[in-house]
Amino acid sequence: MKTNPASWSRGRLIAVIAAGLVLLILVGIGVYGLIAGPQRPTAPDPGPDPTVPAPGETGPDTPRLPQVMLSSDPDEFARNVAEALFAWDTGSGLMPLDYTSVILAVGDPSGTEQAGLAADIASYLPSREAWIELRKYATTQHLTIESSFVPEAWDTAVEQAQPGQLPAGATAVTIEGTRHREGVWNGETVTSEHPVAFTVFLACPPPAPEFRTGLCHVLRLSQLDNPLR
Repeated sequence: MKTNPASWSRGRLIAVIAAGLVLLILVGIGVYGLIAGPQRPTAPDPGPDPTVPAPGETGPDTPRLPQVMLSSDPDEFARNVAEALFAWDTGSGLMPLDYTSVILAVGDPSGTEQAGLAADIASYLPSREAWIELRKYATTQHLTIESSFVPEAWDTAVEQAQPGQLPAGATAVTIEGTRHREGVWNGETVTSEHPVAFTVFLACPPPAPEFRTGLCHVLRLSQLDNPLR
C-alpha cells in the first residue's frame, strides 16, 4: 500500500515495532528498545568547520569522505551504508560532523527522520574530544561485514502493522561484522578488532516523482551492538 513518507514519523515506526514484539516477548525473546536510537539525546557537536577544498579541487592532501553507493536493493544498500558509517580517518583533517553528513545525504528525502538519524549516527562516532585525542595516534577505522539479513523481529512487526504505519518499501537489515582500528603508538603500528552488530532501517519505495527513482534511503539506525534479531 503506498503511503506518504512525509506524514510518517518515528513514533509510528516505534509503535509498529512495539506491536510486533508482543509475540517475541511471549516466547522469551526480549528486544524492547532495539530501535530507540542512542542513549544521549543531543545532536553531535559540530565544532569548528574544517577547511575543505572547493568542488573539483583535488590534490594529495585533499580530505576524502567515504561515499554511500546508491542502490535499489535493500541488502546491498544497507551494506553500503554500514561500510561508510564505520569508515573514518582522524588524520584527514575532517571532523565527526563531516562523516555524519555522508549518511545524512542518503537519509529520508522528506526530512522527517533526519534529526533522529543524525543523533543515531553520533552514537557510532567518537565524540569531538575523543576524536582530537585519537588524532594524536593517526587512528583510522573500517568495517568488515560477515553477514546481513532481514531479522525475524521485523517480519513479525510487518505482519502486525496497520495500514499507513510503515512507509512504502520499509524494511530492516541487520549487519554483523568486525570493526578494525589502526593507529601509531611510539612509532609502532597498533591494531584492534571488535565484533559489532546493528540494524539499518531503510525504505526502498517504488518509483515516484518525490523520490530518487527506485533508490533506497536510510530511516534510522539501531543502537550499536543492540540489533533486531
